Amino acid sequence: MLFCLKPCGRRVVFPVFPLRDTITYHGAKAATFGLLIVTGLAYLYQLSQGITGYEAVFYSYGFIPSSFFQDPAGQFYTIFTSMFVHGSLLHLLSNLWFLWVFGPAVEGRLGFSRFMLLYLLSGLAAALLQGFALPESTIPMVGASGAVSGILGAYLILFPRARVLTVIPPFIFFFFWLPAPIYLGYWIILQFINGLFAVPGVAWWAHVGGFLLGLVLILILRPKRNYRADPFWECWRDYC
Repeated sequence: MLFCLKPCGRRVVFPVFPLRDTITYHGAKAATFGLLIVTGLAYLYQLSQGITGYEAVFYSYGFIPSSFFQDPAGQFYTIFTSMFVHGSLLHLLSNLWFLWVFGPAVEGRLGFSRFMLLYLLSGLAAALLQGFALPESTIPMVGASGAVSGILGAYLILFPRARVLTVIPPFIFFFFWLPAPIYLGYWIILQFINGLFAVPGVAWWAHVGGFLLGLVLILILRPKRNYRADPFWECWRDYC
């Protein structure tokens, strides 16, 4: 999952990939599916603009810190539009996959409205933290991973006993289960390390900002108590 700074860095930054978890989802998942569809349609719109227009979308709808701090009111909308713009098909699919794996369980506890509030506010926090980290940057920041990071933070609080089926791609596909706190803890530590060492091409502090807001906001949103571990996958995990 990447929040990309155009041009996106070409490096493997998260080799342990999630496949699914042990949570049985309750309730509608309209917000998750809706975000998947709208974000996918936004990328099709980018492609329809041709080569020149494709790049222009980044500067029209991406979040540019220097432009934002010069004109906060006029550029405020880009905080939200940037969540639906992606630098490449791989960038898009990685973000949507993380949303698909972790989103339904969180939405099942929050419902449509509070889930959308969590998603959008996490994206807001992600953009602002990255902006404060690099206030003079003229590079557009695009991608949904700041918002999705908030979902991951909320998931960690809501489901501390869940497990995540993971795989190490691309050459040796080794499948194994990890407790959600270990998996997500590894993920957020990786974001901190890359942010501190200023690894280029990815908005690492956006991931951190979204994740931290998700941790805090989920304590305020008062989620419902209506989930359980999936017994089939719990059993399969024990013999995996």
